[in-house]
Amino acid sequence: MIEAKKSRLFEKGFGIYLLPLLRKSFSHLLASNVREIPRRPVIFIANHSSWWDGLLFFQLNHKIWKHDIHMMMHEKNLKNYIFFRYLGAFSIDRQNPKNIIRSLQYTEELLNAGKSVVLFPQGDEFHQEIRPLAFHSGIGYLLEKHPDIPVVPITFYYSFRHEQKPEVWIRQGEVLSINEIPGETRKEKSSSLQQILTSQLDGLREEVIAENTDGFIDLLKKG
Repeated sequence: MIEAKKSRLFEKGFGIYLLPLLRKSFSHLLASNVREIPRRPVIFIANHSSWWDGLLFFQLNHKIWKHDIHMMMHEKNLKNYIFFRYLGAFSIDRQNPKNIIRSLQYTEELLNAGKSVVLFPQGDEFHQEIRPLAFHSGIGYLLEKHPDIPVVPITFYYSFRHEQKPEVWIRQGEVLSINEIPGETRKEKSSSLQQILTSQLDGLREEVIAENTDGFIDLLKKG
């Protein structure tokens, strides 16, 4: 596997570069309930339908959460965009069982060191309308090993409305302790989180279709 090689200097410079890139690429980043969370290790989970998802996480963390985040990323994609290593990305190769085990062990090492971790439990990018979201069991394994670490569900929905450029709608769910996630086994916990994230994404989709921007703030708006 490829380990992260996080660089504070690179992270700071990339933060200056990223906001203009997002403004050039999107008309709006509409965020609901995106707010600070206690600066202790958490596991962020999100649906995964676009290459932009990782960069959006970086922007949200840079401006709002300010955690020391690391992100699990498919090894093939990390090799193609190796600069993500310097932002805290590390790899997993789901075709290689030994690599999967090592990646999960590395994730544990990060959590033990006080880092927060971003997971896309679907494993690969899928169209945002695909159902079920079909989680892999890694999130259940990590909760089993670290029952003290909460989960923060994030959903992204990409859409075109009335402007030339697309927009992204983002929702941050409630912080979940392991006791708030139904199920006893690793598989049951993973399945429950899959249902929670699916419900959150479907609710966000309904607001996009209704063009209901109440309660959303535009993170690209100057000032």
